Amino acid sequence: MTQTGRPKPQILTFGCRLNRYESEVMGQYADGLEDVVVVNTCAVTAEAERQARQAIRRLNRTDSKQRIIVTGCAAQLNPEKWSSLPGVVQVLGNEDKLQEKNWTDDAITSGNQVSDIMAVKKTAAQVVTEFTGRTRAFVQVQQGCDHRCTFCIIPFGRGPSRSVTVSGVIDQVKALVARDYKEVVLTGVDIASWGKDFDGNIALGDLCKAVLNAVPALERLRLSSIDPIGFDDTLWDLLATEPRLMPHVHLSVQAGSDMILKRMKRRHLTADVDQLVRKLRAVRSDIGLSADIIAGFPTEDEIHFQETYAFLKEQAFPYLHVFPYSERKGTPAAQMPAVSVAVRKERAAKLRELGVESAKQFHQSLVGKQVRILMETPDRGHTEQFAAAIAKGVEATPGEILTAEVISGDFDGIIVERK
Repeated sequence: MTQTGRPKPQILTFGCRLNRYESEVMGQYADGLEDVVVVNTCAVTAEAERQARQAIRRLNRTDSKQRIIVTGCAAQLNPEKWSSLPGVVQVLGNEDKLQEKNWTDDAITSGNQVSDIMAVKKTAAQVVTEFTGRTRAFVQVQQGCDHRCTFCIIPFGRGPSRSVTVSGVIDQVKALVARDYKEVVLTGVDIASWGKDFDGNIALGDLCKAVLNAVPALERLRLSSIDPIGFDDTLWDLLATEPRLMPHVHLSVQAGSDMILKRMKRRHLTADVDQLVRKLRAVRSDIGLSADIIAGFPTEDEIHFQETYAFLKEQAFPYLHVFPYSERKGTPAAQMPAVSVAVRKERAAKLRELGVESAKQFHQSLVGKQVRILMETPDRGHTEQFAAAIAKGVEATPGEILTAEVISGDFDGIIVERK
């Protein structure tokens, strides 16, 4: 129930930070609807779709009177498949789910609403003032993607790249700071493309600078996943000089073999990532680096895998997000010679082990240093570098920023004491 006593629909969210953000938007619009459950799907992997289908069947078994609305990328791509599941009364497309008019009882009974996502040319700012159970907030700055990586179906679920205006982003951030959020994460499908659909030569760094200047009360600004070629001059200047821009970068790397990167149709090679990482560490010596990696991409032989393994070992990313390759129907990669599922899983496990060791080394390098932690529970939170932290002997208020000294570190995070 909400504070007004009105029913608040349950929303199950799968996938990315943008989906989480959009679930909060839907939660605001659907406030007051009874017996409604929203399932916000993801299409990145077959496993994500399987989990969503499982959840829908479980919801229907638990209470067949619930009205299940399915939305998100998987629903956008194949609405008929999802509307055939038991208990589903409506499928909403990715554009349609963000329209307040679609969150009424009359709209729900009107049937599926799935617009042509490829025809959408603009995206509006959505002002969200509360993120349920979270001490950091997300702000959508961009939607869609104009690139065509051979493994990715998401551009067809999200449509073309389109940016939220500077003023729209600033309004969102101001509303969140007014609600006492101290950290905001800028998110989108491809935030490195922000501004390319506007007149004038503006880029992501210009947006970050405008937000920081317009909202001086904002204590921490963080970027979500960014393409390695997405760093403009202003963004570099901010990383070097602006302490409110967090020293944490999550890179969409995907492989450490140039041949595989070319077959993925990525816009960078390993030398580009190496140069970028060296510069990031030179600019912010304490920076925490994350990387997305796909293991077992089609045609990846043992030599390619060893190239990726050696590259990742050299880069020593503290936080590796490794996924076994998942075929997506309709993508070029799905037509390429496949690596066996068993080998994909084996290679993913080896890369994750490498990530564990890199995380341990990074966390131990923080020992003896002062860190500032955004507390998410009375004794746990994340540092500016996004290291998971346990505060020893501390009872903090969730949402508080705690200054403490790191006394130990291991693969899963750090332990700190207030000084």
